[in-house]
Amino acid sequence: MKLVTQVKLLPEADQAVALRSTLRTVNEAANWVSGVAFAQGVPREYELRRYTYPELKARGLGAQAAQHVIKKTRDAYTALKANIKAGNYGKPGSKRRAKAESKPIAFRPEAAQPFDDRCLSWQYDAGTVSIWTVAGRLKNVRFACSPDALKVLREHRKGESDLVERDGVFYLIAVCDIPEPDLYEPTGFVGVDLGIVNIATTSNGYRAAGRGLNRHRKRQLGLRKKLQAKGTKSAKRLLKKRSRKEARHTANINHIVSKTIVTTAERTGCGIALEDLTGIRSRVRLRKDQRTALHSWSFHQLASFVEYKAKRAGVPLVYVDPAYTSRQCSECGHIDRRNRQSQASFACRSCGALMHADDNASHNIARKGATVWTAGRESRVPATQ
Repeated sequence: MKLVTQVKLLPEADQAVALRSTLRTVNEAANWVSGVAFAQGVPREYELRRYTYPELKARGLGAQAAQHVIKKTRDAYTALKANIKAGNYGKPGSKRRAKAESKPIAFRPEAAQPFDDRCLSWQYDAGTVSIWTVAGRLKNVRFACSPDALKVLREHRKGESDLVERDGVFYLIAVCDIPEPDLYEPTGFVGVDLGIVNIATTSNGYRAAGRGLNRHRKRQLGLRKKLQAKGTKSAKRLLKKRSRKEARHTANINHIVSKTIVTTAERTGCGIALEDLTGIRSRVRLRKDQRTALHSWSFHQLASFVEYKAKRAGVPLVYVDPAYTSRQCSECGHIDRRNRQSQASFACRSCGALMHADDNASHNIARKGATVWTAGRESRVPATQ
């Protein structure tokens, strides 16, 4: 299983200048390579290297840095093509898709640049790195991270590390290849109902209320509106400063919720059943005042956090079809749209069962998870001789 570990660099003043100059240089070169690729019809990486490698060397880039610039650019076009094919840029003829297809890909001056082991070496005991820059090799660049992150780096770091600058601070994002433990045979499944009012509700009684997160989002939205309406230079600086604050807060909440779900399932020997909510934003029709909440809903991030934490702990995880989980009674199985009386209340019109709507849905998801797990297992009947 591949995970990324982020460490913060603590360079001296002259080292920071060299790192910043390196990022500006390689991303300027990547923009030039992108223009060549676009003009040539986005050739394969080997052919693109033939068009661009000599010029990149002439610009002062080292051999490995030039190779990574070319590969980064080609990978960006591969990702763009995949997103267009998946419909993430709209249907053929849409403005957004036409705009994406009509011009070369552009890289920000502080965009990430990959470094392999020839360009970057780690000294874990000293807490420093040695890294290639356009000003020469920088040695003894200090970094900071938690003891757990340092242990993961020391034992599992493998492959490339990305150098990136955010708000004047430099980070290294390292790829770590962590072995996955074997999955155990679950004694049952914990169904997880994802929502906006309640971030997650599980069939074993855990509920993560979304009041605080939604209140934070509403406050951030109001502040953005005020600053955008003001339009001054100081307002724009403050907008930039706060740009990722909501995302960091949301990610922290999702980490806490996902860790609670996975540790509970691991402690009880259960598996985890999640709803497959792919494409829900395009399927659901809402009033205009509800759209902001729907599009701010980070269900995919929470599900991905649960998934990788479950893999790391050896906890079985399955995805189930969410159809009718909120309308079906978990006691008798009766399905009726009128069973869901409101966002929070569920009253079965057949057996009269009363419960919280999210609790009811989580029990239905748990039952579906057990069915999916049983259907997906290999047959244990001995082979005929």
